[in-house]
Amino acid sequence: MIKEEDLQEAIAECQGVRNPNANTCLKLASYYTILDHTKEKEEEPAVYSYAPAPDQVDFSFSDSEFAQMVDGRPAEDMWRLMDELMSTLQVINPRLYNGVMRKIED
Repeated sequence: MIKEEDLQEAIAECQGVRNPNANTCLKLASYYTILDHTKEKEEEPAVYSYAPAPDQVDFSFSDSEFAQMVDGRPAEDMWRLMDELMSTLQVINPRLYNGVMRKIED
């Protein structure tokens, strides 16, 4: 397995060439590509402007029964539930379903 130190040495060697030719440039590009793909990439945290992080639902702005039940629950679970509800609504009451979809679209 290629070690990072070996790649760094090869890169330094290519960069130290006084008059590089096409072969030197190709080697350098290859070394950098290999180096880039061998490093573990850290996941950057998602940045939100005004929206809360999607890990939980925040319905503190409403006092409806639904909002009270959903408040603080995992967002993924609640969206799965809403998707199931909308699929059921589409079959049972297409007119209401279409009305909700129009509101979402607007």
